[in-house]
Amino acid sequence: MMPAASLMGQTNTESVAAKPTGPPNIVMLLADDLGWTGLGCYGSDFYETPNLDALAGSGVKFTDAYAACTVCSPTRASVMTGKYPARLHLTDFIAGQNRPYAKMRIPNWTKRLQPQQQTIAELLREAGYRTGHIGKWHLSGQGNRAAGTLPTDQGFDVSIDNPQGSRGYFLKSGTRSKSGSDFTTDWLTDKACEFIDDSKSSPFFLYFAYHVPHTPIQGRADLVESFEAKRDPTKIHNNATYAAMVASLDQSVGRVLETLDRNGLSDHTVIIFTSDNGGLTQRYGKHDEFTENLPLRRGKGSAYEGGVRVPAIVRWPGVTKPNQVCDQPIMTIDYFPTFAQIAGLQIKGSAINNPAEIDGRSLVPLLTDPTITFDRNLYWHYPHYHAGGDGPYSAIRSGDYRLIEFHEDNSIHLYNLANDIGEQHDLAAELPDRANKLRAELTHWRDRVDAQMPTDNPDFDPHRATVVSKRKS
Repeated sequence: MMPAASLMGQTNTESVAAKPTGPPNIVMLLADDLGWTGLGCYGSDFYETPNLDALAGSGVKFTDAYAACTVCSPTRASVMTGKYPARLHLTDFIAGQNRPYAKMRIPNWTKRLQPQQQTIAELLREAGYRTGHIGKWHLSGQGNRAAGTLPTDQGFDVSIDNPQGSRGYFLKSGTRSKSGSDFTTDWLTDKACEFIDDSKSSPFFLYFAYHVPHTPIQGRADLVESFEAKRDPTKIHNNATYAAMVASLDQSVGRVLETLDRNGLSDHTVIIFTSDNGGLTQRYGKHDEFTENLPLRRGKGSAYEGGVRVPAIVRWPGVTKPNQVCDQPIMTIDYFPTFAQIAGLQIKGSAINNPAEIDGRSLVPLLTDPTITFDRNLYWHYPHYHAGGDGPYSAIRSGDYRLIEFHEDNSIHLYNLANDIGEQHDLAAELPDRANKLRAELTHWRDRVDAQMPTDNPDFDPHRATVVSKRKS
């Protein structure tokens, strides 16, 4: 692996004939299930991420960044549209999970990103950008609901995922990356770099949606061996295979940055890195020993901070200053308006359908001045069950306070994240006025976005509540 410094160097002006002009390129790097402490610069005591750490040192690191959902597909939809998953009625991973005997019956939610939703890729392509999707999509419908929902149907000129025959993170026999690796992340990185090479003559939008470090937990053999030799069971992070997956992610990011540099595009490209939800820590009440999100509570699928707080890094040469840290809460709904502003586009008129329904805010003001504050609340709505979770819930963050409403028992729980980031001290009884105010705001928001609610299940059986069935409830 090349050292981080060599990958984060200055633009190689000898490799191009002329300096790029026009709006900047946009590269979004989206990890899958990478928790808030999943990088060295976010506090991991074992994972090695020199390229991402260097990226954070060259731009803005957000301490309070959030995914729009505790699972993947809704968050990805929020990135593409700038809308809350609740507004889209796309509130679970596609195709979701059915528990016919659970206490509540989940709503009839939308199991695809509907074709009428204009994506950021469509908006940017209309503005002259070449658009490329590499990796995981997870927004397509299934069967007769698939029409119009592929990445190439929704604004991407190029779309490439794992080659046919891949199993887990390994390519089929006879298929190799340019480096000779049989690891799918390396092969996909080849394709991302080829897209950059092929797109340097015009502005481009690259959406590289990684599979790592999502299950199955599989690592490249050389990296697993390296981390096994360094493993310390006393550390919070100590799974060598998982560490190898994170290292593969970091190496991939380094190769993307190096490709931009080689093409003389580094100074003309905005880089955004984040994750689609928190790290998976447990299923059905049992710790999986994959990773940890401490000091945050729980992880993917849960109602708590560990399920939705994620790392986020943005570098925009000439706009962001090195080593900036921003503690303003942001969310994946914000990337759509951010990318639009970066490209110099107005989200109004014929440019986008229903502009009043864009829930996010452009982050450009924070990139120029990380001390700016946004006067807004952030919301979550997950009317589903998940193996890592706590049952259907909604939540609101307002300032330092986060309130969670669980729908099975209509209970509310209030936490002050400023002094209780682990959400251990429930303040709902101590601060009833604040709790009731936030609950009312949460209810009003659900009404405003037409959020679908779970309902009582007449077939509820406490002894079979966790049974998963393919048949419809």
